[in-house]
Amino acid sequence: MTNDEVGDLVDRYRVVRSHTEELAAPFSAEDQTVQSMPDVSPMKWHRAHTTWFFETFVLGMADESHVPVDPTFSTLFNSYYVAVGPRYERAARGVISRPGSAEVGEYRRRVDEAMLALLAADDDPAIAEVTILGLNHEQQHQELMAMDIKHVLSRNPLVNRPGVIDWSPAPTSQESLQAFEGGLCQLGVDPATPFSFDNEGPQHQIFVAPFSLADRLVTNRRYLAFIDDGGYERPDLWLSDGWALAQAQGWEAPLYWERGASGWEEFTLLGRGGLDLERPVAHVSYYEADAFARWAEARLPTEAEWEVAVRALGATDDERHGTLHPTGVGDDHFGSLWQWTQSAYAPYPGFAPAAGAVGEYNGKFMINNQVLRGSACVTPPGHSRPSYRNFFNPGSRWMFSGIRLASGAS
Repeated sequence: MTNDEVGDLVDRYRVVRSHTEELAAPFSAEDQTVQSMPDVSPMKWHRAHTTWFFETFVLGMADESHVPVDPTFSTLFNSYYVAVGPRYERAARGVISRPGSAEVGEYRRRVDEAMLALLAADDDPAIAEVTILGLNHEQQHQELMAMDIKHVLSRNPLVNRPGVIDWSPAPTSQESLQAFEGGLCQLGVDPATPFSFDNEGPQHQIFVAPFSLADRLVTNRRYLAFIDDGGYERPDLWLSDGWALAQAQGWEAPLYWERGASGWEEFTLLGRGGLDLERPVAHVSYYEADAFARWAEARLPTEAEWEVAVRALGATDDERHGTLHPTGVGDDHFGSLWQWTQSAYAPYPGFAPAAGAVGEYNGKFMINNQVLRGSACVTPPGHSRPSYRNFFNPGSRWMFSGIRLASGAS
C-alpha cells in the first residue's frame, strides 16, 4: 500500500468509528440494557461488537500474542462466529448490565488507539483488507442501530404518542411499469469494484426473460387500499407460512401503523403522526409484500430483474440517506427503502466463503431468507451498490423494507 492509501484508510477508520458514536450518543445511558424483541440489540452492544470485530480479526491477526482488553468480551460481544468461541444468547443481550456504556466507550478508545497505530505502521494488504471489511461491517451495524432503537422507542408510551409531523410534500402518483428486454445478462459484482461482500459474487451470466418493473415504490395510499379491501383477511392472497404468522401475531397493517382518533397514524424516528399517504409503505414483511403483489395482480421482482433494471437505468446511491424516514421523491431505487425480491437467498454459482472464521460472515445464512435490494434512508452514504444483497427472514418487519412491483414471466 502507498502512503496515500494508508492515510485514506486511517481517515476512513476515524470517520466510520466516530459516526457510530454519534448515532449512539443520545441513547448511551438510557437504552444500554433495553431490548424489545429477540432480534433487537442495545446500542452499547453494537458499539462493543463492532469493536470486538477489529480486536479479534485485525489486531489478533497482526499479532497472535495480542492480549484482549477483556477476555469475557469475546463471549459477550461475539455475534455468530462459532469458530471463534462461545457466544452470549442474542435474545438476552438486553440484560447485559455490565460493562456499562462508559466502559464500552473506553473499550472502543483502547482498540481504536491500537488500530490506528497498527494501520500507520503496517502496510500489509491483508490487514487493510480485513480492516475495510470491518468498516463495512460497522456501517451495517449503524443501520441496525437505527432499526433497533426505533423498535425500542416504539414500545415506550412516553415516546410513541400522538403528535404532529410536518411532512414535506411527496409526489402524488401511482407507480407505472417500465419495460426491460432482459436477455443474457451479467449478475453480480464487477470484479473491479473496490469493495464488495463475498455474497455479491462471483459475477456470472444469467438469462432474464423480458419483464417490467415499477418506477417507484408502493405508497401508503396504495397499501391502505389493500387493507380496506380485506387484504389481511383473505387467505387466498397469502403464502401458507405468512398467513399462519399474520394470524398468530395479529397483523392488520404494517409495523408501526396504529389506529388514531382520526385514522391511521405511523410511528417514525421523527415521531408519531398522521399517515402520509404518498410516502412509500415501510416495515412490511416479505409475506405482506407478496400478498400485496397478488392483490395488485402483479408480483415481486427477482433479484436478477432488479439488478438488470437498475444497471440499465444507471440508478446510483444518492444523498437522501440520513432522512430517518423514506421520502420516495424521485428515483427511489436507493435511499428510501430496501425492496423485497422473490429470490431466496442462495449462493451464486462458484461461491466459496473465505477461509477461517471471517468466512462465516454471509455464507452460513444462505437458507430460509429472502433477498432485498437497494438501500434505505438509514443506510450510511456510500454503502449501497447495484450488486448489494441484503437478506432477512420473510417474517421480519422491523427493518426499513418496502415494495416494488414487477410483471412478466419470472
